[in-house]
Amino acid sequence: MKVLVTGGLGYIGSHTVVELIASGHEPIIVDNLANSKQSVLNRLQKIVGKDIVFEKLDLTDKDSVEKLFTSYPFDAVIHFAGHKAVGESVAKPLEYYRNNIDSTLVLLEAMSKHNVKNIIFSSSATVYGNPSELPLEETSQTGIGITNPYGWTKYMLEQILTDLKASDDSYNVTLLRYFNPIGAHSSGLIGEDPSGLPNNLLPYVQQVAIGKLEKLKVFGNNYDTIDGTGVRDYIHVVDLAKGHVSALENIGNQNSVGIYNLGTGNGVSVLEVIKAFENASGKSVPYEVVDRRPGDIAACYADASKAKAELGWQAEKTLQDACKDAWRWQQNV
Repeated sequence: MKVLVTGGLGYIGSHTVVELIASGHEPIIVDNLANSKQSVLNRLQKIVGKDIVFEKLDLTDKDSVEKLFTSYPFDAVIHFAGHKAVGESVAKPLEYYRNNIDSTLVLLEAMSKHNVKNIIFSSSATVYGNPSELPLEETSQTGIGITNPYGWTKYMLEQILTDLKASDDSYNVTLLRYFNPIGAHSSGLIGEDPSGLPNNLLPYVQQVAIGKLEKLKVFGNNYDTIDGTGVRDYIHVVDLAKGHVSALENIGNQNSVGIYNLGTGNGVSVLEVIKAFENASGKSVPYEVVDRRPGDIAACYADASKAKAELGWQAEKTLQDACKDAWRWQQNV
């Protein structure tokens, strides 16, 4: 398929582009480079051994998006583009609502006009809010107790896409709710490279290990978890990327909106991640405990059995694999 990949030079998008090409698909990347770098394109092309089409544009620009859809006969869209940091969304809610929702509406209007009816949406476990029971299943309650604007934008966009499917059954909509992507491509050529201070745990750990940052801040150690630190479902980004390919190749097989958790099913604490990375890198990761961040919850991990049953997908790589790959990538940044 010819697939539009929005945000395709970002962390998850870039790894998905590699897996799409490996599976015989033809991705066209769109990115505004707000939180990514054009140098990733060269790295991607080195990994796959061929040129990849890239268009720099912002999805909130209707004229540019219209021109894009006029230029390429897309079969499907995988929509990653959007602001994505939980803590930042609490500090900048209007920016998050404006960017994430407006860009998606412009994209969907262009898809409708050009009769592109297949979309896979990059959603998040944040739509489940503060879970009352774990592990989270696709049928678990959403929209109650969401603690941050980032999560609300994902919830709202899931609703918009669900309403679109209800209005026109010829649309094929898949919502992928994934948990905490970590790791990097085994080549060491692409990985998570945030602008400024990292918002996610593992890039922060990596930068401390290599000496770029002095120490890690652990946000709270008084949660009701195994060691008091936050527990999350950390999934290797390559496994996550393969999940998108599986969703693409199964799109249209559902009678309604397809909703899938992409995770490992295992919860891991912040301190356990630190220890695993120290083992993988041979480096010490000093840390200090500070106050909890607004919007954070104690624990969140998935039941991903539905994706295995219906998409034939499951996570295969371990936390140790992810830490080794992330360390290899960090040394190449």
